[in-house]
Amino acid sequence: MSAPSARVNVTLPNEQGLHARPSALIVRTANKFEAVVTMRVGERSADCKSIMEVMMLASPQGTILAFEASGADASAAVQALAELVGRGFGE
Repeated sequence: MSAPSARVNVTLPNEQGLHARPSALIVRTANKFEAVVTMRVGERSADCKSIMEVMMLASPQGTILAFEASGADASAAVQALAELVGRGFGE
């Protein structure tokens, strides 16, 4: 039996794109969950629990971010990340 999985695509709304502060918030949010969470930007991907990997995906405003998770709380993890991005990271 495979672990539950979830996926959501969101558009990066921030004028300054994905920089250090939003990257840190993604990592902080992802680390609240047991699920394995990744973020894809085109063909590139990052472990959402690694600040270095997330920051390497530095992306401009309007980029589609695809969050994917697997594990018992996968749906909650991608929902929390989608809401974080949707709020513009509070900027």
